Amino acid sequence: MSKILLGTSGYSYSDWNGIFYPEGPDKKDQLEFYSSYFNTVEINFTYYTIPDHRIFENMASRVPDDFIFSVKGHKSMTHTRDCSRDDWRSYLDALLPLMDSKKLGPVLMQFPWAFKFSKGNMKYLEIIKGYSGGIDICVEFRHSSWMREEVFDFMRNLDIIFCNVDQPQLKTLLPPTGISTASNGYIRFHGRNSASWWKPGKAYERYDYMYRQEELMEWVPRIKKLSSNTARTFIYFNNHYKAKAVSSARMLQSLFQD
Repeated sequence: MSKILLGTSGYSYSDWNGIFYPEGPDKKDQLEFYSSYFNTVEINFTYYTIPDHRIFENMASRVPDDFIFSVKGHKSMTHTRDCSRDDWRSYLDALLPLMDSKKLGPVLMQFPWAFKFSKGNMKYLEIIKGYSGGIDICVEFRHSSWMREEVFDFMRNLDIIFCNVDQPQLKTLLPPTGISTASNGYIRFHGRNSASWWKPGKAYERYDYMYRQEELMEWVPRIKKLSSNTARTFIYFNNHYKAKAVSSARMLQSLFQD
């Protein structure tokens, strides 16, 4: 089985204080504390802004040598899809400290539900891969129209990682899978809040979900399958409300330690 890297989507949430983080620590100490429990984290603030490279230089210095950062692509790459070549260069420049320290995992391109299967959208994925400078690209689809062998073969040819997901089983959302299309594998756990998934307004309610052990047990065969076909398997829990991602991730950890 390949090395499994397990963590959460984001690590700096105020509602984790007193639940995961001790009460009252300096915010700058959170990453060190987090990295004593997990060997990877998915960075989400890069969806909203392209940071200065010094931010990642500082973050890389605060974690163990074998810690890995996966990083979300900027919204101009996935949602507005108007990212220029210069924007791409700025984004890749920001990641240089992680590349140089060998702490960069895949870059996650999380597309919206409205990004549906089409030849034009497949071409857009090809363009993204061309702009990426050789770094690992992982694509998360939200619409089930992408679930076809044609797409998986296309991604294998381009060495693009398919993002497997756990989420509510609602019409047009992706089912749970253990699909590998590149040298690394990727899984995101979003929770199963069917009633809140399409609910406008309070976005946190979508991720207010605590997994049960039997639900995570369903994933063990898929994770083993994915791991057997990849060099590394990245797993992130996005049910972040009140540190439920931490509790869920540690529960999954225990299943592989038994």
